[in-house]
This record gives sequence, structure tokens and C-alpha cells, in this order.
Amino acid sequence: MPYIDFVQTIHKKTKRDYLGRVNEIPKATAAAIAKRFGVDYWDGDRKTGYGGFRYDGRWVSVAEELAHHYHLKSGDKVLDIGCGKGFLLYDLMNTVPGLQVCGVDISRYAIDHAKEEVRPYLTEAHASKLPFNTDEFDLVISINTLHNLYCYELDQALFEMERVSKGQSYLVVESYRTEEEKANLLYWQLTCEMFCTPDEWRWWFDKTGYTGDYSFIYFE
Repeated sequence: MPYIDFVQTIHKKTKRDYLGRVNEIPKATAAAIAKRFGVDYWDGDRKTGYGGFRYDGRWVSVAEELAHHYHLKSGDKVLDIGCGKGFLLYDLMNTVPGLQVCGVDISRYAIDHAKEEVRPYLTEAHASKLPFNTDEFDLVISINTLHNLYCYELDQALFEMERVSKGQSYLVVESYRTEEEKANLLYWQLTCEMFCTPDEWRWWFDKTGYTGDYSFIYFE
């Protein structure tokens, strides 16, 4: 279960005004709107979500690194848990022609407005109850999703992630190492429910039997 990072470069490209974020709108109001995971979260105001979640190719480099590291080839099957609009799956399809992709997300809006090329492969489902067979996927990924679950859901979601994978998986979750990073995370996040240090996350991995790779997002 090694720590390996594929997304930190993308994460650090976004400049964040943490105090501005928490002062521009009541945090409880913003979070309540964001947790509907509808139009306001994906394509509404930046105060309540992404401020317009549109394809811009930023995930191409991540797709290429994932394909190289996990030796993906035509015919392999990849699942993205919390796929959103399917941008990373789209880039994986282009990186590895013939790759079979699947995605799940709890947001009906995201699936309905997903990249047209991958929309047929996306399913509305919860991470804690995946509608797939055991050992079905050559690679299972989940990026910036599982920290949105409550602990009782996370427990089952990590088990499910392990169950449907043939052995290769990779997840990314938000975390903090210092009080400053903890405060920044609290200021910036809108949908997070699991606020864990790296050691706490690793405790969850051990508890649930998750054996895949992982990395953390920090708000420095």
C-alpha cells in the first residue's frame, strides 16, 4: 500500500484565498447548497462549488501517468468512484485506445452533463454499494471523493473498492498535517465529512483491508 502522488501538481495550480472563501458567504449556507451535488455545485457560483466544471484537458497528464504506472492496455477495465462528469475517464480512453471504462457518482446532474463520449459508461451509485462483481476491474480509482463520506459509509466504501478490484487501486483524499492546514481545509471545503490526518487515514485503510495505493491533498 505505497504512497504515490499523481495529482499534487494539478492541485497546486489553483490559487486559494482561504479567508475570503469563508467570509464571502455563510459557510453553513454554502455547504448545504453544495451537498445537493446539483447545478449549483458543478456549474453555479464558485462560492458554492466549482463555479463551472468544464473540460479543459487538465487531467491528461494524470491519465498518462496512471496508464503508465498501472500498465493499462486495450481491453483492461477501469472504474472511477466519484467520477463526476467523467473527464478523467475520457482522458484515459484517449490515452489507452480500447480501454473499457466505468464510472459511478451520486450526482445525477453530473452524469447527465458528463462528457458525451463517456456518458453511456456512467452509473448513479453510492461508493458504499457498488453495482459490480468481485474482481471485476483491472484498476479502481477514486480521486477527491471518499472524504465526503461519513465514517460508517467510508468503512464500507473502502471495503467495496478493494472487493471490485483485481488488485490495483488508487485513491486520493483530503488531509492535514498542521493546524494551519487543518484551518485552511475547514475554510475551503464544502462537502468534506472526514477530517483526518495521514495517520488516521492509514488507520482506516488498515481497518478496512484496503491494500491499494493512495495520496493526500493538503491545503498549504
